[in-house]
Amino acid sequence: MNTPHERPAHRPQKVLVTGGGGFLGRAIVERLVARGDEVRSFSRGDYPELRKLGVDQRQGDLADADAVRAACADRDVVMHVAGKPGVWGSIESFYQPNVRGTDHVLAACKDRGVGRLVYTSSPSVVFDGRDVEGGDESLPYPRRHKSHYGATKALAEKHVLAANSEGLRTVALRPHLVWGPRDNHLVPRLVALAKAGRLRRIGAGRNRVDSTYIDNAADAHVLAADALETNPAAAGRAYFVSNGEPIPVWELIDRILAAAGLEPVRRSISPAAARAVGGMLEFTHWLFRIQREPRMTRFVAGELSTSHWYNIAAARRELGYEPRVSIDEGLRRLGEWLKPPRPAAKPPQLEPVQQSE
Repeated sequence: MNTPHERPAHRPQKVLVTGGGGFLGRAIVERLVARGDEVRSFSRGDYPELRKLGVDQRQGDLADADAVRAACADRDVVMHVAGKPGVWGSIESFYQPNVRGTDHVLAACKDRGVGRLVYTSSPSVVFDGRDVEGGDESLPYPRRHKSHYGATKALAEKHVLAANSEGLRTVALRPHLVWGPRDNHLVPRLVALAKAGRLRRIGAGRNRVDSTYIDNAADAHVLAADALETNPAAAGRAYFVSNGEPIPVWELIDRILAAAGLEPVRRSISPAAARAVGGMLEFTHWLFRIQREPRMTRFVAGELSTSHWYNIAAARRELGYEPRVSIDEGLRRLGEWLKPPRPAAKPPQLEPVQQSE
């Protein structure tokens, strides 16, 4: 029998990627197309860059069970990446896409005879506000989550793992803090706050976190799909995924800012003060029904002032995962992507030709 490190020659697969036009979804799609798979994307929008890759785009919403069922037709594998991220919004706004949408995907996989499902989860499913240093998959779900996002992703993950069977093998991946070129969430937010002078270092800054470069996160999804076929032990399990390089969180933030040509964060605030500010802003946004996310929340204050990095030995052992792109190399690539485009060179000005008399 093949082990995760002794894979047979790849046989092209028919794969559906939900959220294929998003940051992580697009990276996964590109990996699949590059190795010869027939890829379909299910997203609410239309993406010209996917069309150029020859991807079959299906537009729809996870709330539409019939649209999800149609998208899952004749697929060998479904990679369910789509969902609502973030730390602000009503429980219903997270529950509908993250839980109800995932349930629609599970039902469609069973109805359409899909054999394998890779679900994009999050370490937030086990975050309880305390430091986690080297925690593994034995960490329990907390009784009370610190965000609607974590609560709904945990519930969806439970549904995915409970659905594992001989007919539908499932696996959940928990990539931590995914970043890199084309990031439309973490990096732009940090850059915007820094340019506006609104970033504050929370606490002493010694708390360590691990993160995941985008290419490594995409690799993990492809490896997980293959492992469900070659390694039955991977089915029905969740795996932490990261770069395996925990560093102080504010060092990571400062280096991302440096890649954007910005100065490091110098002003600071205590964790208690940050939580107090977050609570005040949350109340203000709730009171006046402000839809945009507050500049600070209690959850973000906790994330930025605690250590949270995880043991990825299980992913290495059972999925054959190995982060190929280091933080140093990832930051170099990010810097290249963030460089402003060079202005087009002007054509040389030629002297007019003098006509002879």
